[in-house]
Amino acid sequence: MERSVAVRLSALLATGALAAASTVALSTSTASAATGGVTGYATQNGGTTGGAGGRTVRATTGTAIHQALCGRADSSTPIVIQVEGTINHGNTTKVSGGSCNTAADKIELKQISNVTVVGVGKGAVFDQLGIHIRESSNIIIQNVTVRNVRKSGSPTSNGGDAIGMESDVRNVWVDHTTLEASGGESAGYDGLFDMKDNTQYVTLSYSTLRNSGRGGLVGSSESDRSNSHITFHHNLYENIDSRTPLLRGGVAHMYNNHYRNLNESGINSRAGARAKVDNNYFEDSKDVLGTFYTSEAGYWQVSGNIFDNVTWSSRSGDTNPAGPDPRSNTSVGIPYAYTLDAAGCVPGVVGQTAGADKGLRVSDGSCTPQNPDPTDPGPTDPDPGPTDPDPGPTDPPAGTNLSLGAGADGSSKAGGTSYGNVRDGSMSTYWSPSGSTGSISVKWSSATTVSKVDIREASGATGAIGSYRVIDHDTGAVLASGNGAGVISFPATSLKKITFEITSASGTPRVAEFETYAS
Repeated sequence: MERSVAVRLSALLATGALAAASTVALSTSTASAATGGVTGYATQNGGTTGGAGGRTVRATTGTAIHQALCGRADSSTPIVIQVEGTINHGNTTKVSGGSCNTAADKIELKQISNVTVVGVGKGAVFDQLGIHIRESSNIIIQNVTVRNVRKSGSPTSNGGDAIGMESDVRNVWVDHTTLEASGGESAGYDGLFDMKDNTQYVTLSYSTLRNSGRGGLVGSSESDRSNSHITFHHNLYENIDSRTPLLRGGVAHMYNNHYRNLNESGINSRAGARAKVDNNYFEDSKDVLGTFYTSEAGYWQVSGNIFDNVTWSSRSGDTNPAGPDPRSNTSVGIPYAYTLDAAGCVPGVVGQTAGADKGLRVSDGSCTPQNPDPTDPGPTDPDPGPTDPDPGPTDPPAGTNLSLGAGADGSSKAGGTSYGNVRDGSMSTYWSPSGSTGSISVKWSSATTVSKVDIREASGATGAIGSYRVIDHDTGAVLASGNGAGVISFPATSLKKITFEITSASGTPRVAEFETYAS
């Protein structure tokens, strides 16, 4: 018969769980003390720098993300991909190349290294489209939302995982993300953050995981014990049925996380796993730590945690909760420095820092969220110098306008306008579609490399360009999408025909010049 025991906050005051914040430094730490830098196990094994030092590109579609990966000199050339807007199945296609291995139904970071994917501007949302990391290393994913990724129903992506890692993955830092579903396995969803088949040296920090049947796993089966060295800190797990996470083998470190409304079980350490669980706040939840659904035991070292309105099942068969009075049954050495917030202030700190679009705020152990270090030129602060491929409409491209002397055609033209007017070098002539939408193309007799276009609207237009797509007419790939006229950048592409498609406008737009540039 099952017996429930409620452990209230007041009962823990005497245990020292509300002690002041502390700094822990063990063995050969390589962690940076700089506010906002990479933390946890991702600092080990040579560290995690992502695309630091490489080219920075802007992407507003999944295809553009794949194009950026495929446009590198090789699969390890560093790159920072700034993402803005909604990435979904409709704007994500497979792109081929020697430096990439992509797929149409997911963001595929496969057999590559030295890449940062970071949300900028008004935010980046991966809608029903998961991020898959396979046979890759040195990857940073930061400031993005991934939502409603399905493994059944329609559309499906990434086996139902918001972010999934598998097959010899090393050094990944996922930071300030929001990972969410709208139900459990019966509704078509799987895990929010999964690692399997030899994935190691990963940190998940300042992220929100919510509204899912499964938070995530480390190891796909009792025999998959090749995954290890994972850090989870300052994350919010909310309204999750189980797996926050499920650990099979290996070592994991959980500190300063806020767990709220865990409905069935929480940290499930099994199959020989060892978890260090420091200064976390567990609230309104059930069986938040233990070994569940298996007879193969796991282990834990606990200190400084608060269990606020947590209920515990009786131990029976394959149900072995750590509570109602959790005690350590192993010892776990941590090889990096870390700073602990007092458990009592974790809900407040995590509430102000965890998730995308929170300004990348972090904690320094003072229980007061801090802004990122403005002197740290990390992946969120790229150098906007001459290599920046997104100079905006006020900064015209340098070099030769390749449209001069090229051919032109389009989908339709209004009376008195001509396709050829967009490549004659004159702002006094223009092309307009027969309505508010349409497409105009520039073409060459042989393959030409283009990485920028400048769409210049004629004065006196009755309407302005709204949304657009830039398309490689040879392959149908979407190179870029967005809103308004001006300079548009994308990974260098060799093609014979490039198309500017206006998908919305206020009135009838007038395109005076469709300029194209190699760089």
